[in-house]
Amino acid sequence: MPPTAPGADAPHDVPSRRRPGEPVVLRELWRERVWYARPAIVVADEDEMRMFFVPAGVTALVPVDDRGEPLRLYADRWSLVPERRGGTGVLSFAFPETPYAVILGYDGLGGFLGYYVNLQAPLVPTPLGFDTVEHVLDATIAPDRSSWAWKDEDELAEAAARGIFTDDEARSFRAWGRRAVARVLERRAPFDREWADWRPDPSWAEPELPPDATATW
Repeated sequence: MPPTAPGADAPHDVPSRRRPGEPVVLRELWRERVWYARPAIVVADEDEMRMFFVPAGVTALVPVDDRGEPLRLYADRWSLVPERRGGTGVLSFAFPETPYAVILGYDGLGGFLGYYVNLQAPLVPTPLGFDTVEHVLDATIAPDRSSWAWKDEDELAEAAARGIFTDDEARSFRAWGRRAVARVLERRAPFDREWADWRPDPSWAEPELPPDATATW
């Protein structure tokens, strides 16, 4: 199986749609094991777009090595430990058959922090939520869309050097990253509207990871 594909096709018992306000688990996989898991709230689950909100301060599962040190790049061995996220809430947008997500950040007072392009495999629905594979490279876009920059280029170069991804895959990630940035800068839907004043529904409960957050199918 190519390293850029999530672990398996969606199981048959996956809901066809998730309701706004429903808690889900967003997971990153590597070699068909969970690499990272975070709880989220569904904002929209539509044919052309899925939106999620991850509040500040929720507890995620993050990868560490045998000494308990955090891992930034995929490894042969890892364990997952709980970690409380920081003070930034994020609103994410994912699109069918599209290997990136666009993430908007908000500080603790609701102030808009800008756009973040996360290169990743297209989402695969699961009984818990949605799975993907992180492609390491990212891009940041200023809140006023006046500038943008790559992020974690050094980590992608190291991943390619270690054989985690091929050079062709790395070039593909860059190409998709430029497409994602263009989508935001050119104000193509859904970024033809300003999201700076978006706020989560106050009735939504804070999501938590379920006991079976690392289950596989």
